[in-house]
Amino acid sequence: MAERLSKAVAAAERQPAPRRTRNKPEERHREFVRKAIELFAEVGFEAGTRELAQRLGVTQPLLYRYFPSKDDLITAVYREIYVNRWKTQWRDGLLDETQPIRDRIIAFYEDYTRTIFTPEWLRIYLFAGLRGVDINHRYAATVEAEVLRPITLATRKSFGLGDGPPAAEEIELFWTLQGGIFYYGVREIVYRFPMAVDRSTMIRNAVDAFLEGVGSVLRRLAESPETAD
Repeated sequence: MAERLSKAVAAAERQPAPRRTRNKPEERHREFVRKAIELFAEVGFEAGTRELAQRLGVTQPLLYRYFPSKDDLITAVYREIYVNRWKTQWRDGLLDETQPIRDRIIAFYEDYTRTIFTPEWLRIYLFAGLRGVDINHRYAATVEAEVLRPITLATRKSFGLGDGPPAAEEIELFWTLQGGIFYYGVREIVYRFPMAVDRSTMIRNAVDAFLEGVGSVLRRLAESPETAD
């Protein structure tokens, strides 16, 4: 009995140790970005690569093989959260003249808020602004070019005010609508306020109130020779 047990142990010892499973480079890259998103959303951009490496259970040199600098890591986070979630059909929908302007704007904000009203999206965006990371500048430029200019043009055309390039004052009007809806998400998701009005109702009311008053302002700006492009 003892002899058989001894032989079994010896045979087991001769078996090769199982190989450690290594993630493919693209899988490891995705995991690093995912953990970076979690870290930056939790503590902001004061967190560094050392803390991220500790969370991942890897060495900093390995992390640097994928992201040579913290800026490279931030760029990857920006691409994952803000670029990859952007939908080109938003602009197309806003310019679709087969639908009433009210329906177009409401449909856009319904889908837009479903996309951005998440803890990681909002918290990283706010942390970036406080830290001076250029995420905000890049994203705001995209919003203005792909959303606010199309909305301005579409709304102006709906009031019969032509289709020339939107003026700066006109675009700023639509930043007020954008900012109000965005801040609803900050209160709901970041501050965790109890919201007495549901999101869809808020969007409809905001768009209706905006369209009720924006026509007279757009007409005044269209008539003013001082309105700058």
